[in-house]
Amino acid sequence: MGESAKAVETSTRILDAAELLFVEHGFDATSMRLITQAAGVNIAAVNYYFGSKDGLFKAVFERRAEPFARLFLGHLDQLERQYANPSAKQVVEAFVAAAIELGQEASLGGLIFVRLLARTFVEPHPVLKESMPRRYSELTRRYISALVKSLPHLSEAEVHWRFHFLANAMFNAFAGTNVLRLFMAHPIVNARDPQMVARMLVPFVVAGLDAQAAMPELVDQNS
Repeated sequence: MGESAKAVETSTRILDAAELLFVEHGFDATSMRLITQAAGVNIAAVNYYFGSKDGLFKAVFERRAEPFARLFLGHLDQLERQYANPSAKQVVEAFVAAAIELGQEASLGGLIFVRLLARTFVEPHPVLKESMPRRYSELTRRYISALVKSLPHLSEAEVHWRFHFLANAMFNAFAGTNVLRLFMAHPIVNARDPQMVARMLVPFVVAGLDAQAAMPELVDQNS
């Protein structure tokens, strides 16, 4: 194996190990020792390729950013080529279809990255405050813009609020965590079946998007 190929293999092994550990333990509880043991490298190698644990955490997201954005924008592009004015339901279905594909495609991070995204929503890290908006702002802007057009009874501010709830609900749902297990001994919900999650989630989210304005005075201000 050549020197450059070995470097790629080593850095990828570190990224894969760190990604899984960040999902299981969170950033703070994942030590450099855990990462090096899982990746089969020493701390010097992690520092050489990524500079620090913060740098490694950022790199885990950076390597997924472009394929992630391309996937979600691709589904929206396809929808907007088919329909001049897609409905809110169609926009949500495009988002969900991309989320399912993300969860099933190992090269995009698969379910592990979906779970990491869900965990990051709850435990945001300062190192991502700059890189995440830069990487995902176009994707977010495009989906919100499509929803604004499909929901004329809402102000743009309220659509932003509802997209906030939509994104949180979707990524947590597709992460496969069954919240009901905390409250019921034998829940009937199978949160690890992405097709069932999609079937149940879409009408729930669309109903929330289509609901009457919570702040109708904002709509009046925009008109």
